[in-house]
Amino acid sequence: MNIRESLLSALRSVRANKVRSGLTMLGIIIGVGAVIGLMSIGQGAQAQITEQIQSAGSNLIYIMPGATLQGGVRQAAGTMQTLTYEDAQAIADPNNCPSISLVSPESDSFAQLVYKGQNMNSRVSGVTPNLATMSNLQLQEGEFFTNAQVTGRSLVAVLGANVAQTLFNGEDPIGKSIRANNVSLRVIGVLVAKGGGGFGSQDDQVYVPITAVQSYFARREARGGTAVSQIVAQAVDSKSVNEAMDEVTALLRQRHHIMTADNDFTVYSQAEILGVANQVTGVLTTFLGGIAAISLLVGGIGIMNIMLVSVTERTREIGIRKAVGAKKRDILAQFLTEAMLLSVLGGVIGIVLGWGLGQLVSTLTANTSSAIKSVVSFDSVVLAVGFSVAVGLFFGIYPAWRAASLHPIDALRYE
Repeated sequence: MNIRESLLSALRSVRANKVRSGLTMLGIIIGVGAVIGLMSIGQGAQAQITEQIQSAGSNLIYIMPGATLQGGVRQAAGTMQTLTYEDAQAIADPNNCPSISLVSPESDSFAQLVYKGQNMNSRVSGVTPNLATMSNLQLQEGEFFTNAQVTGRSLVAVLGANVAQTLFNGEDPIGKSIRANNVSLRVIGVLVAKGGGGFGSQDDQVYVPITAVQSYFARREARGGTAVSQIVAQAVDSKSVNEAMDEVTALLRQRHHIMTADNDFTVYSQAEILGVANQVTGVLTTFLGGIAAISLLVGGIGIMNIMLVSVTERTREIGIRKAVGAKKRDILAQFLTEAMLLSVLGGVIGIVLGWGLGQLVSTLTANTSSAIKSVVSFDSVVLAVGFSVAVGLFFGIYPAWRAASLHPIDALRYE
């Protein structure tokens, strides 16, 4: 019996037992659908995180205070204050760091914002106008504050999209004043909504001149200067990022009089952040796919069970075929083909189901701050279908071998 005849025989068997075949494929359908759906959601989340990090600007370098290296792993900076406004000014000097084009120190505080009867808690970020250029902050209306307003410690604010919506609920905020911890701030701009949730999103922040934050919200001293939460710098181009990091590190070690191997700050690039984020989401996606793949094993056990029943039911048929000259490999090929056909059909239906699941999640989250656009990759499809075929082959071997091993005389006597 050739492959074509084995396939036709398998198709006739599937059509003859539609309900049983459908129930047998159900485990494979659910397994493949779960693998495709969960991996598409995970890859969509990974793509979204990558897009958000890259949209924050290009060639960015972040300098965080108080971080150390333990076992080669960067530890969180914690609450140590080791960076100052004066450090940022030194980094901005082209004589010290020629590979740096722009610098913006940041001084952060949390405040309760109040406008009329509306109030909310938000992060107040004291920055310089350079941050708007480096991080591609786009204004929906109004304008960003200027260097003159930073020098003058002006009490002006640029609101994130969510902050503006929560406090003003559609009312034009430009020119109006809000209170932040009893400090009056005049709104001069509103940023375009960028998406993402939590205090790390620009949509949930209020940007004010850094000098205003240091004067009215949170002034902290460090190393004889004014402490800052972090310093963001931009290299002149992508090829200069590593050189710029070395220049910053050497300058800060000199300014902080560090003689040991350990620094009291951490310098890392946007590429490193992206790499860590992709690693975390990649592991999570693989984990979700692995959990979903367990259902494929359950589906494979169902295939083996039904194939054993089929062998029992068709014992006389097998005996007749072997009596008229069918060889052991012909019987083996027939039942293996039938098992793999069930797996492949289940896999194809599962792909459609998984794609639909991903699209459903994308639709349900489309209008939320954590919108996820699912991505069905070719790799996940190949993985799911290949695994389903392997399951059909593996769990179909024993029933097929059992059928092929039947003695013709014993098979013909079977009632």
